[in-house]
Amino acid sequence: MLFDLEKLTLADRRALSALNDSKQQSIEVREEMYPRIMRIATRVSVTSRCSRGIDARGLHVTNLAALSDCLRRVAVPGCLCLSDGFPVPPTGFDQRPLVGGDRTSAAIAAASVIAKVTRDRFMQRAAERYPQWEFETHVGYSTPEHRAAIELHGVSPLHRLSFQSVAYSQLAL
Repeated sequence: MLFDLEKLTLADRRALSALNDSKQQSIEVREEMYPRIMRIATRVSVTSRCSRGIDARGLHVTNLAALSDCLRRVAVPGCLCLSDGFPVPPTGFDQRPLVGGDRTSAAIAAASVIAKVTRDRFMQRAAERYPQWEFETHVGYSTPEHRAAIELHGVSPLHRLSFQSVAYSQLAL
């Protein structure tokens, strides 16, 4: 996420100051923030990875590689790339990981909102294709209902087989 601070209106600055960890915001607040962030951002990049690729490489490694890809697409010469918590594989740009970055950096918090809304929307579409797992209600989080659906129906093509879960351990995968 890259912002041109000189182009931000007072209303934009107020909206950005309200940003926080996207997981602590309601769906309605995230959906309201999404178009504003998209309007005021100079560059935005979203990367998705498939479950089989995550299974092959591991979630943490895959996440860091995806973040590195996104940073390379939004970074400009002379910028400082911020990441939330973890150092990112080299991008060719200066970097700084910030523990709790989504609480201290508007750019990280905005990127978190974009990522969460994008993922939630994907899960809504996935629910249409795989209704028995009710992705629209738990959006992929390991809730009791999600685990019950896995126990009843097994895993879908979207499920990561490497995910360690009580529901998974009870299945012959």
